[in-house]
Amino acid sequence: MLYKEWLNFWLENYAKSAVKMQTYDRYKRICSLHIIPGLGNVDLHNLSAMELQMFITNQLERGNLLTGKGLSASCVNLTISVLQSSLKTAYLAGVTPLYEADKIRRPKLKEKRVECFTLSEQKKLENHIFASPKDKLFGIVLCLYSGIRLGELLALTWNDIDFRSGTLSVSKTCFDANIDGRCRLTNEPKTTHSKRIIPLPKRILAILKEHKKRSKSEYVVSDNGKPIYLRSYQRTFELLLKKLNIPHKGFHALRHTFATRALECGMDVKTLADILGHKNPQITLNRYVHSLMDHKRMMMNKLGKLLQ
Repeated sequence: MLYKEWLNFWLENYAKSAVKMQTYDRYKRICSLHIIPGLGNVDLHNLSAMELQMFITNQLERGNLLTGKGLSASCVNLTISVLQSSLKTAYLAGVTPLYEADKIRRPKLKEKRVECFTLSEQKKLENHIFASPKDKLFGIVLCLYSGIRLGELLALTWNDIDFRSGTLSVSKTCFDANIDGRCRLTNEPKTTHSKRIIPLPKRILAILKEHKKRSKSEYVVSDNGKPIYLRSYQRTFELLLKKLNIPHKGFHALRHTFATRALECGMDVKTLADILGHKNPQITLNRYVHSLMDHKRMMMNKLGKLLQ
């Protein structure tokens, strides 16, 4: 049996029922873009540890001769996970006598530098959004003052906002998929810790009340009453940054900006970790300690004033 034949069988009969839909969609994309072009025509019994490692090193990490670009370490690691899971299932099912994918060397992941907006850039964004007639742009401000992810934002319904207690409930997320054409699917949040209740600032709640009066949708953020695709909202954000002459940053930078401002305001790491939906405060501390250099410099200068 060729590996591509087994991969297609594994995707439909094992992976599809075992993982979330967006994970399955990612696995399928990795198989079609990387694994099948590189290893698809190899017989399943001939996939040795050396063959797999050569594929990882020469085709994924170093890239092909045309582009000369390799994949990121995180993408390579995800591809290795798909290789290992599919081949281990083949071994356990008795389709192949050996399992050697556990011998693959994984590339080291580098901690990405956290990108966030400066305070002046943040104010520039906010001022433009509040002056704009487009209610859908307020989702950007909501992210800046709650730290929620893009998928969590676009999955929010008015039932998730409790105006009496002043809280926002994160209980679901959405993602774009290609299943018989483009569609938007809603699922469980990223992790069990991602389910959380976030107290909202009073000013944000007041603005949300006004938005609800005008809303024609069950969703907090919509476009003329219709739900919004993630890629579409990302594109809206990109165009807004370009219009305001703010250097390009991904939508996730809004979440990083929230976390950085929260720490600058004196929020303790445990509280911030709960609001962000992190498993423990150490994750939060490791991720955002580098983004506080200006704050640390200000504190050190304050301390230095004691010197006579």
